[in-house]
Amino acid sequence: MNDAHTDDAVRAWAAAVHQQLLATYGEPLWRPHYAPLDEFVLTFLSQNTSDINSGRAFAALKARYPTWQAVIAAPVHELAETIRCGGLAERKAPRIQAALRRILAERGEFNIDFLADLPVDEGLRWLTSFDGVGHKTASIVLLFCFGKPAFPVDTHVGRVTRRLGLVGPRASEAQIKQRWEALVPAGWFYPLHLNLIRHGREICRARQPQCSRCVLRSLCRFDEKSAAV
Repeated sequence: MNDAHTDDAVRAWAAAVHQQLLATYGEPLWRPHYAPLDEFVLTFLSQNTSDINSGRAFAALKARYPTWQAVIAAPVHELAETIRCGGLAERKAPRIQAALRRILAERGEFNIDFLADLPVDEGLRWLTSFDGVGHKTASIVLLFCFGKPAFPVDTHVGRVTRRLGLVGPRASEAQIKQRWEALVPAGWFYPLHLNLIRHGREICRARQPQCSRCVLRSLCRFDEKSAAV
């Protein structure tokens, strides 16, 4: 968005994006997700892979290890082999074990429900202090598990947001997160996040975006959209 747009105009534009996505994909129903610590571990597994692969890796981990203590006690190479289908297993396995050890040491149990009582910024700060946890992972845990006003930005949300022109083409995911959080009500975070992901997967794809079919075409400032059909 250029400097000529007022804050009110940008908010109205963001609202139009949200409403058009709702009209197209519907309002995603809020559903219970994994328990907070399960979700936290799953977010490690979901990095740089598909939801299908991370889900398989998480299922394999839970099937092999009945408790989090068993995960900690496992030889790291064994844990890596267990979650290999999720990709980057040699990196993820030691990070998961280190995170669980720290949680047990700090909290005295395998439980992160205390995050429900923390302000969002403190929750984000605590979660992102773990090796391998960024704003997306932390925001997913806070939004999905506790209903906190944190807007997760993954690859799809980032790509769609940059192409729409809400931010510059080189804006970071953290900057995109801050932009959406400043423009739309917290009650929109969950449906907008999920609908932007769906739009990115189905229409605004990384390669060959389907601009001629895009319901956001009139709101979009993607320079290449005229050629992307």
